[in-house]
Amino acid sequence: MNRPARRRIYLMRHASVTYFDEQGRPLDPRHVPLNPAGREQVAATARWLAGVPLDRALCSGLPRTEQTARAVLGDRDLPLLSDERFKEIRAGRLREILPRQRERAIAYAYDGAEQPGAAFIGGESWQSFAERVLTAWQAWLARDDWNDLLLVAHDAVNRVILSHIVGGGLHSLKAFEQDPACFNLIETDSSPDGRPRCLLRAVNLTAWDPIRPDQRRTVMEQVWCHYRPQQE
Repeated sequence: MNRPARRRIYLMRHASVTYFDEQGRPLDPRHVPLNPAGREQVAATARWLAGVPLDRALCSGLPRTEQTARAVLGDRDLPLLSDERFKEIRAGRLREILPRQRERAIAYAYDGAEQPGAAFIGGESWQSFAERVLTAWQAWLARDDWNDLLLVAHDAVNRVILSHIVGGGLHSLKAFEQDPACFNLIETDSSPDGRPRCLLRAVNLTAWDPIRPDQRRTVMEQVWCHYRPQQE
């Protein structure tokens, strides 16, 4: 492949899904599909990216990322690959968290991720999760079989990658909002010493509502709001 001096990555978060049933019980996040709003969101994103050249497409393998990626690819004759290392961080069981501690655990799930032993809602540790994601990220940067890559992953996955690019580590996770069906433009080349270098062109772009004037809650505050009314 004729490799240009600078390559581009379209790093997406999957479109909207429903994480709780009508009784407020958590659904298995490994299997949830896009909901009607999510299908509309990704359709808008697909229209924005219709003319973008892509020579590799990758997702985490979970249904919501696969559905999002296939919608964006449209009629492109391009196989969709998967890498399980880009799967979302695993939460623990909500019933094992005291009711009075649940808002803190859910709505502020990214705060304190850099603390020793910190875990996501009582589940997977942030440190091991970041190691998993960044191992995959660096492996894909090292490959020479793509120039324009579509990577559809998850909220926390994208935050780890973006935080790594700016050198913020786990401390910066809470700063990088990733709305449903958003995409981030990342370009990569080599520094003078030959190491991969990444440049952020844009972060958290949403074709379905570019400005989002009425959305002032964070992603995890929205999750908390969807969960809490069913528990009252």
